[in-house]
Amino acid sequence: MSDVADGQRSEHEKIELEHDAAKIFMRWYEGNTGKKIRHIWHNQPQRPDVSCMFEGERLDLEIAHLYGSEAEAMAILGRYLTEQTKQELHTLDQEPHERLLTALNRILLNKAGKNYHSKRVWLVIRNAHPQWTKEDIKGLIGHISVPDNHPFEKIWMVGDMEGKSGIVRLYP
Repeated sequence: MSDVADGQRSEHEKIELEHDAAKIFMRWYEGNTGKKIRHIWHNQPQRPDVSCMFEGERLDLEIAHLYGSEAEAMAILGRYLTEQTKQELHTLDQEPHERLLTALNRILLNKAGKNYHSKRVWLVIRNAHPQWTKEDIKGLIGHISVPDNHPFEKIWMVGDMEGKSGIVRLYP
């Protein structure tokens, strides 16, 4: 397959993952609060990933996935793994819980540095790491490093890849 075709497939997969995460988040948010949040659509760069209607107004959602490392992302997404990548994953398996806070803070720092053309943005992070649980994530509240001057009104975490365990508000 050509690099262009790989890039298109990769972009399509990224959009599907973002939409899936947004739908899971919106279902849980509406179920927990009773407030309607509907109609997602994808945005172009310089805007958050998806938008929806919330309480009669547009709300933009920036979506991120928490994998832990690039090697773990490749494994979770079912990519071909070299022997070196397999060895790296074996090493990482020895310390999955110690790395959760570091991985989450890395995402927060990266996303906080972006500029969005939007009035209202929430960051939604979906936990894709099978060894990290919603309870592990709840244990981070009060310990995460949310950078000053970030663009997010709220920061949420979907507790697992399938969305079975619900959502956790990380900020404020």
